[in-house]
Amino acid sequence: MTKGYIREIFLNRPLPEDSYLAALPALAPLRAGERLDLNAPVTFLVGENGSGKSTLLEGVAVAMGFNPEGGTRNFSFSTRDTHSALGDYLTVSRSAYPRDGFFLRAESFYNTASYLEDAYQAELHLGTGTPYGMRSLHAQSHGESFLALVQNRFGGEGVYLLDEPEAALSPARQLTLLGQIHQLVGEDSQFLIATHSPILMAYPGAYLYLLSEGGIQRVDYRETEHYLLTKRFLEDPERMLRYLFSEDDTI
Repeated sequence: MTKGYIREIFLNRPLPEDSYLAALPALAPLRAGERLDLNAPVTFLVGENGSGKSTLLEGVAVAMGFNPEGGTRNFSFSTRDTHSALGDYLTVSRSAYPRDGFFLRAESFYNTASYLEDAYQAELHLGTGTPYGMRSLHAQSHGESFLALVQNRFGGEGVYLLDEPEAALSPARQLTLLGQIHQLVGEDSQFLIATHSPILMAYPGAYLYLLSEGGIQRVDYRETEHYLLTKRFLEDPERMLRYLFSEDDTI
């Protein structure tokens, strides 16, 4: 079990009725006063595009003091103020405070890498190494730099929030990330991850929360559409493609 860096989350006051957040179906249970149990070493937020996964993850990050665009609590850069106000209405209940933490989101990773490069220009020039490795993150591929940050910067005894990390990673590198997650869990860390990846979702013992028109509900890995659809496709791709193409005369 985790140390309780994040035990549960709940709304500390009603969301504004004129906000799009109040109309987001996945947030209905929280609006009704329910608390979302996140007291597991690894929790995944899953669901279709637009279901609110990234919005909820970002809200938790902001409520915990992380920079909305990514990074640690000490990162102060801002390229565009687009985050929602959800973090102002969320309370994160915890019984312990982490030594380390990072909010890593695929869509703004370039900005995070730029901030880190500016902060460690001297170390990169001298070749003495940085908290994210020996090479500039911009001198590596997206996937390489993403993993370099996880492997070098994530120090354990921390809470790590990842938004769609699979966007940067091949299937093989997703397996590498799973190995890193498991190692860090063994070092008293906790993860909250928004993802579409059936590879990442397979982490043993993880909580999986499905965000949908029906709200938020905990589901089994093999009940997720991500698993079922991927399984059906891999078992008989020709059949799936015939069905798909017959439904679309433009292809």
